[in-house]
Amino acid sequence: MLVLNEWYARGGEDANATSAILPQNDATRKVREGRANELNAVNVAFLRSLGCVVKNRHGERHFKYSDEIRIPIQQQDLYTLPCESFLYIEGKFATRESAKEDTAKEGTAKEVTRAKLVNNCVAFMFDEIRYELNGVEIDKSRNVGITTLMKNYASLSYERDRVLQNTGWEIPPIALDDFNFCVPLNVLLGFCEDYKRIVINARHELILIRAHNDNNCVVAHSNQRPKITLLRIQWRMPHMKLNDKLSLLRTLDSGRYLSMGFRSWDLYEFPLLQSTTKHSWAVKAATQLKKPRYVIFALQTGRKNVPSEDVSKFNDCKLTNVKLYLNSEFYPYDEYESRF
Repeated sequence: MLVLNEWYARGGEDANATSAILPQNDATRKVREGRANELNAVNVAFLRSLGCVVKNRHGERHFKYSDEIRIPIQQQDLYTLPCESFLYIEGKFATRESAKEDTAKEGTAKEVTRAKLVNNCVAFMFDEIRYELNGVEIDKSRNVGITTLMKNYASLSYERDRVLQNTGWEIPPIALDDFNFCVPLNVLLGFCEDYKRIVINARHELILIRAHNDNNCVVAHSNQRPKITLLRIQWRMPHMKLNDKLSLLRTLDSGRYLSMGFRSWDLYEFPLLQSTTKHSWAVKAATQLKKPRYVIFALQTGRKNVPSEDVSKFNDCKLTNVKLYLNSEFYPYDEYESRF
């Protein structure tokens, strides 16, 4: 179950909300000059984009499983637009089938079923993504593959779906050896999707946790032993040029409170359902700070960490009815009574 929570952080009376954005030693909880300040993007013009390249650690040639990959942007005098930033990823996809193909070329007739990357494969390459401003965690996503898959299935339009093919979304069913993808952060994190204003006077850092294996990224037979090797990861952040710097300086000098509201994406899993026809699941108890706005519910069985199954597909599991209880209210009011 994917829950989209609304965060509305600002200075002043919402001190708890602001603590998620400002360092803990800032007693005033105010977003002022020297902090993450914002300006409506209407008054800015695009200048150029900066590519921040991750250096492979200890001279290694690729990123290993479970690696923590940190991509910092240290310059704090830039007018950056995180909602338009994206990840550029290069890598190789190899299986044991290449040896079978060589044997077939030598005269042995053998049918080869090629492995392929699943839908949303880039997100499945990572277990966790975190976004930090000035060393403080702003937003994060665990189980990135399933979380973004459910969210984008429900929210992407047909036109947007076609545009995102180069991000690994709905890629053609062909086998890839060398690949490169450009993935906008607004399809991976709620902060980058909702917060569409510039951020200045802030140090940005993106933390990626590599997955333990590639089982969820591919569809292949077990004897093919698919392996994905990531060779390059870049975070490209647009720089903005202000049309009217005087307005920004006045905003900074005024000390006015600036809000940074967005919706975070939380994934909740129930790994083993009971063998009964009815089941009740107490998902979470939410505070006023994190108010649930949308809930996406899905069922899946026998796909997670199974290379021969496509993890980007879901199952109906003979579901006939489902209701969501929020305090004393429930949705939908009528019986669902589905028949798959």
